[in-house]
Amino acid sequence: MKQAGTAQSGRPSPLPGALWGSPPQALGDDTEDVSLDLGGEEELALRKAQIRHPLATFFHLFFRVSAIITYLFCDWFSNSFVACFVTILLLLSFDFWSVKNVTGRLLVGLRWWNQIDEDGTSHWVFEARRVSMIAASTEAEARIFWLGLIICPVIWTVFFFSTLFSLKLKWLALVIAGISLQTANLYGYIHCKLEGQKSIGRITSRFFVTADVPKRQTRISDDCIEEHGKTGTR
Repeated sequence: MKQAGTAQSGRPSPLPGALWGSPPQALGDDTEDVSLDLGGEEELALRKAQIRHPLATFFHLFFRVSAIITYLFCDWFSNSFVACFVTILLLLSFDFWSVKNVTGRLLVGLRWWNQIDEDGTSHWVFEARRVSMIAASTEAEARIFWLGLIICPVIWTVFFFSTLFSLKLKWLALVIAGISLQTANLYGYIHCKLEGQKSIGRITSRFFVTADVPKRQTRISDDCIEEHGKTGTR
């Protein structure tokens, strides 16, 4: 009768080998705790997907593309050579100033300029900003910046040879001005990029040197202990 009563009760029978009062144990070890680095994924998605400076991105291409279009179709707009010459030169000047002082700093975190010291010596300064990934430019902005910076001087170089071979010498000075202004920005930002990579390399080497110092100290202390032990045994 007691066995029947216990069988009809609603209490579950204990697991084989389990002890009363012991904490419950997991039935299987198939699951693992995995830490998800959601912050890194969010930063990577933000870096790839968004254009954080749309106005700077627009004006980075606007002046230089407008100068090229005006050069190609200036005869449709005006018959005055002087008006076309001045318009294209102004667009090239605006492009040089905006790329050098605004768009390079915002889109890729680079900046260059010429500095004159008190003694009159002139030297070039190239800077690369050190910021976190979330505050840096996105990949789309950097791609637009470098493509516009490289392709447009190539186009003006093609204009130079076409003007030279077609004997349109009155446009030669304008084309040379376009090549000079846009190549100067390209040269400056390439140097900024190289200087930034050198600074990162120096920081990395310093980090490894400082990380290796405790290991060297422990080696020296172990050697001293061994030497002291040898002298003690003698």
